[in-house]
Amino acid sequence: MRIITVNVNGIRAAERKGFFEWLAKQEADFVCLQETRAQSAKRAGEQFYPTGYTTAYVDAQRPGYSGVALYCRRKPDQIREGLGWEDLDSEGRWVQADYGRLSVVSLYLPSGSSGDQRQQFKYELMERMKPMLKKFAASGREYIICGDINIAHKEIDLKNWRGNRKNSGFLPDERAWMDWWFTDGGMVDVFRQVEPGEDQYTWWSNRGQAWAKNVGWRIDYQIATPLIAARAYAVNIYKTERFSDHAPLIIDYRVSDRWLRAKP
Repeated sequence: MRIITVNVNGIRAAERKGFFEWLAKQEADFVCLQETRAQSAKRAGEQFYPTGYTTAYVDAQRPGYSGVALYCRRKPDQIREGLGWEDLDSEGRWVQADYGRLSVVSLYLPSGSSGDQRQQFKYELMERMKPMLKKFAASGREYIICGDINIAHKEIDLKNWRGNRKNSGFLPDERAWMDWWFTDGGMVDVFRQVEPGEDQYTWWSNRGQAWAKNVGWRIDYQIATPLIAARAYAVNIYKTERFSDHAPLIIDYRVSDRWLRAKP
């Protein structure tokens, strides 16, 4: 089972850069997109609904902003659009595909870099998610939550960590929340389970020569319940082509169809 997650920084812009031609060759079972931006009227082309996939878009109310999507090779039992939280759902930040014993999520957690108000909103969502995430981990279902979390967890996860200790995305409370998620929260950073090495980033600023010098941040994740996380065996951050300021994160899992059929 192959899962790809990427913040496309505008799905129409990514399309112009060849994203869908590349995607057609990847044999992905699930594709999780964030920051799609384009609302349905701007997504009229068939390229935005790839052949062989069930597609689910959740758009922000504000045009040209946020938005998430899921492409599923096998038709889900159920698609959940949002969490029933008006402030999060109005920004198009959660879409979930449910199968027999497996749920796959595309999540776009807000950035707080634009100011104190947005940082506070981010903190509020993080706190509100805690009981929900803990319930997921204890439910007996398997969850894989994919997306742009907008937090670099540890010093190894960004190049200039010393200079970013007071910046959104690497604040102590954000990192402590990630600590909680991977301990008491009961879930696993799948990439790091397979790849412990340095200089592994998924986002680069457009300023200066961040991309050329690999001065990046690892803020895009696949976070899973332990049983299915243990079945991950190959990870890749695809950097041969650039479709966005983020790179696609690709993880392969040893999972059979019975996970999509059998109940927990």
